[in-house]
Amino acid sequence: MKLETTTVNATPLISVLITAFNREQYIEAAIASVLKSSYTNFELIIVDDCSTDETPVIAKRYVEVDDRISVYRNEKNLGQFANRNKAASYAQGEFIKYVDSDDLIYSYTLELMVGFMKRFPKAAMGFCYQGTHPNQPFPFEVTPSQAFEQHFLQGGLMFVGPIGIIYSKKVFNEVNGFEEFGMPSDNHLSLKIASKHNTVAMPGDLFWWRIHANQVFSLDKKSRTGFLNNYTVVLNLIRKHSPLTPEINKSILSKQRKIFYINIFKLAFKYLKPLKALSILQQGNRLVK
Repeated sequence: MKLETTTVNATPLISVLITAFNREQYIEAAIASVLKSSYTNFELIIVDDCSTDETPVIAKRYVEVDDRISVYRNEKNLGQFANRNKAASYAQGEFIKYVDSDDLIYSYTLELMVGFMKRFPKAAMGFCYQGTHPNQPFPFEVTPSQAFEQHFLQGGLMFVGPIGIIYSKKVFNEVNGFEEFGMPSDNHLSLKIASKHNTVAMPGDLFWWRIHANQVFSLDKKSRTGFLNNYTVVLNLIRKHSPLTPEINKSILSKQRKIFYINIFKLAFKYLKPLKALSILQQGNRLVK
């Protein structure tokens, strides 16, 4: 259900997507950060997932002051990643860029991201690399094999959420957006795209990620059981999407299995949750059969 009809740019190059559920404390700052962008050829689509607080009311206020903004409210709660897909379905731009309702981007973020993508026209996605790359300056293009090798064999490459990514809308649609794997669903999408298309590594400092007690990351970390979802994602990516050789894939799976068992041991003994650990162990063992 659309809350307000607006007149947006005829051909926005980039669609900025804010999905929200009970974020009245933060969403105004998130919206304001987008509107401060030096790059102006964008549309801002806000999709509220049946919030019970003032989130949609706050969002609707901005429709009245900027005709690039559209606000929608779901008729039923979809959950985080289904709502991200819903927001993308409204997008008109060549690129889509998520700005989480509790995070911020800088005035230069959209301009730099769009510029980097235009510099590498074969790339289907750009991602903010978290750290300093030892071999080359940013931005640089990454092939599918390089992406998987660096991510799984060299300490991680794409450990960044949607706030640090820009997607080609065409490719996002081709791969059917996010699949549901719990919290690591965003990482799964990034690597699913990177398995078939070149991507662009961008500087890491293009967003501000707010840390607070009610975010999904914090809640998942507190439960100490998210490693099952991480393991499931790795199995899916290596079995169905990996551009690497069977021998390398086998090595990656062996390494990830060891990590999974170490986490089971920690859950059972360090955190004194033996029954939960046993249940997750059984689920994990069923995945590898």
